[in-house]
Amino acid sequence: MIPKRKKMNPRDLFLLSFEALVDRKVRTLLTILMVVLGSSLVVVLNGLSAGQAAFLEQQFNTLAANVLFVGSGQRSLSSYATSTSNSITINDVIVQKLKTLPNVSDVIPEYTGSVQMNSQGNVQRASITAIDPSKLSVELPNVQYIDGSTIRAGDRSAALVGDTIVNPPGADTAFVTLGETIKTTSTYSDSSGSHTVIKNYIVSGILKPSGNTGIDRSVIINLDAGNELLHKQNKYDQLIITATTPDDVDTVQQEITSMFGKTLGATTPKALMAVRQQAASGNAAFILMVGIIALVVGAVGIVTTLYNSVTERIREIGTMKAIGAQNAEILALFLVEAALIGIIGASSGMAIGMVAGVLLGILTTTTPTGGGAPVHIPPIYIPTDLIKVWLLSLGLSVLAGMYPAWKASKLSPMVALRRE
Repeated sequence: MIPKRKKMNPRDLFLLSFEALVDRKVRTLLTILMVVLGSSLVVVLNGLSAGQAAFLEQQFNTLAANVLFVGSGQRSLSSYATSTSNSITINDVIVQKLKTLPNVSDVIPEYTGSVQMNSQGNVQRASITAIDPSKLSVELPNVQYIDGSTIRAGDRSAALVGDTIVNPPGADTAFVTLGETIKTTSTYSDSSGSHTVIKNYIVSGILKPSGNTGIDRSVIINLDAGNELLHKQNKYDQLIITATTPDDVDTVQQEITSMFGKTLGATTPKALMAVRQQAASGNAAFILMVGIIALVVGAVGIVTTLYNSVTERIREIGTMKAIGAQNAEILALFLVEAALIGIIGASSGMAIGMVAGVLLGILTTTTPTGGGAPVHIPPIYIPTDLIKVWLLSLGLSVLAGMYPAWKASKLSPMVALRRE
């Protein structure tokens, strides 16, 4: 009586599969490299995408949720550009009309412009914002000042200075210090020609970095001083409208449109951030597809490797079948090989991807145009996303090994043994 052959246990399957991969180490390493590249690319893109989303959320949190920015003409969310074809002059009459809207708690007028600043012989261009300094926190809720700063809202000779103006990028010393006098020069043109206005201001306060580049690189003076320096003739560049609650913002925006049509354009931080987030999400989804394609390419490599392995090992498979190996065991043997490639490739790819994401975050740190604190967006690795990438890489690897494994399991032992 012929003794019944003992079936291969999981340990035997693993050892045979591992030895088969080692015997073809160069081809195996190249195949694993394909999986590593695909999985690491997906990990990097997922991490940077999550980091970008967190950065945008942080930027949104620095803005007041119940404010609207109103300017003359219809505004574009993407560029915040103003159309001059349908516009009106924003003056005190408009301000008073807006204050009568039921869901409006305050209307804050603002002048903006560009000036040349001179501090002890050092000169630089700067943006200037004329607003009631005591209401700056409405536009920038997280505004903070260095020690010793004072807000002198009624003083025409006082100025608040943003951090980027005080500490220009690349400079070794501060451009201006608290209590120092700065000379500002502004130019304007009218029917009689070009004119220059020169005014001196005392730095009464210095803002700490806020993350809002517009404020960080601005000099802030009160409204009357701005009207005089910039020669605005009581024509405001922008209004900051505060709604009673954040839930009333959309209602106020509709009321402004109903009252003024397209002659006034209103937008909100929420709307601006929503557009940016949609653009970022679309870009991240597209790049993520590229990563998945790289994984699929890796899967094709596994198919090629295992199929060639089946061709090269026909006699070996025939011998195994001749001594009693079942189709299921041959199938399992090749699937384990595919799984080992997937496990090694996915695990290595995750580690390499996480390190690469951190390095890319550091290398892509940028300084905003016009100066400001460097923008660094570190990747954020969400455990559930990492697990999904690992399982996807492993799943594609096993799936890629299905056909070669099936092909091997169906080989006839007689045909295989006759193969030279």
